[in-house]
Amino acid sequence: METQLPRIVITGVGLAAPNADNLKTYREKLLAGISEITEIDLRYFGKAPAGICTFPETKYRKKKENKRGTRAGCLAVYCANEALADAELAIDHYKRSRIGVYVGLTEHGTVETENEVYNISKYDYNVDYWTHHHNPRTVLNNPAGEITMNLGITGPHYSIGAACAAGNASLIQGVQMMRLKEVDMALAGGISESTGSFGIFASFQAQGALGSAQDPREACRPFDTSRDGIVVSEGACIYVLERLESALARGARIYAEIVGYAMNSDARDYVLPFHERQTECMELALERAGLQPEDIDIINTHATGTKQGDIEECKAIRNLFGDAPNTYINNTKSIIGHAMGAAGVLELAGNLPAFDDNLVHPSINCQNLDPECELDNMVFDKPKQLKSVNTILNNSFGMVGINSVIIVKKYK
Repeated sequence: METQLPRIVITGVGLAAPNADNLKTYREKLLAGISEITEIDLRYFGKAPAGICTFPETKYRKKKENKRGTRAGCLAVYCANEALADAELAIDHYKRSRIGVYVGLTEHGTVETENEVYNISKYDYNVDYWTHHHNPRTVLNNPAGEITMNLGITGPHYSIGAACAAGNASLIQGVQMMRLKEVDMALAGGISESTGSFGIFASFQAQGALGSAQDPREACRPFDTSRDGIVVSEGACIYVLERLESALARGARIYAEIVGYAMNSDARDYVLPFHERQTECMELALERAGLQPEDIDIINTHATGTKQGDIEECKAIRNLFGDAPNTYINNTKSIIGHAMGAAGVLELAGNLPAFDDNLVHPSINCQNLDPECELDNMVFDKPKQLKSVNTILNNSFGMVGINSVIIVKKYK
């Protein structure tokens, strides 16, 4: 007899986005299409549109601790504590040795390294002035480790490097570890500190993939014929994941059940996406969820505002959802920019409240839809009211050909 896998649910959400530091405000601004993308003046690079987070950085640890740690760790600690508070869950409800921390990252350490190189440039590049904190700041597990130190968690922690699919990958890791009974609760999500890195902006510009506009709030415009690239944003989102029976036993509010997921690889190119593998990734997630394309109410697209990326994803969606007349399509990056390792989890979080209000938040900044991106039921500028929302599919794809899909379902 086949053993039924434990059912895993989301019971808490903590986030920091370029337009909000909590889910309620974040949802309100997404529904209203309010972007707070601004212009930054980055050392060595100059001015560029970017998404910057404003949140109470010393709410859960002291300024001295933040100074010793990293910007990514600061975001991680804030969001982990907010997620626990949102779940109304004391950290010692579960044994601390049975809590896992899984954090998705696109990159980590470049900000710290660039800062140190700049600092020693003031001293004729004398490495005696290089900080002894650099190594622990730049190891990949840093943000996850900073969470464990702040909360006294002694279970496993690590970061998952999966380019811009990393947020979804961390959720998948959390689900798998809980189903294997390696841990009893997980803090899983993604972090981006990319706005501090000259190298990130310079690389996207060198690729011809950095978004621009006179008004920075209009720089990220997926699907539009005039789109010219990505808007780099920082951000973070951490979820509390619990087994369904444990959540019910403590009377927890349940945001959603994670019912399907998949990851695969294009195996073709360093940066160019491939719609066939994206289609296969969505198909596998649907199969694992026991759903058909027509069962999906909302698809939150990965689309970043790059021409080929938008087109390939739309081809993939068209391939699979061409006969799904009640599936609606939106995009969150048009409002908050591209939060890299946090993109998938922030975008999913912004759609979770649809299970309560039955609204599809809109994409913005698309004045002239690219014919190659045209799909039925794309939601632009204003929210779309549905009779009910029961399922959400979230796409996140990344460089070097990595694809991820998460499907969540309303718990009834």
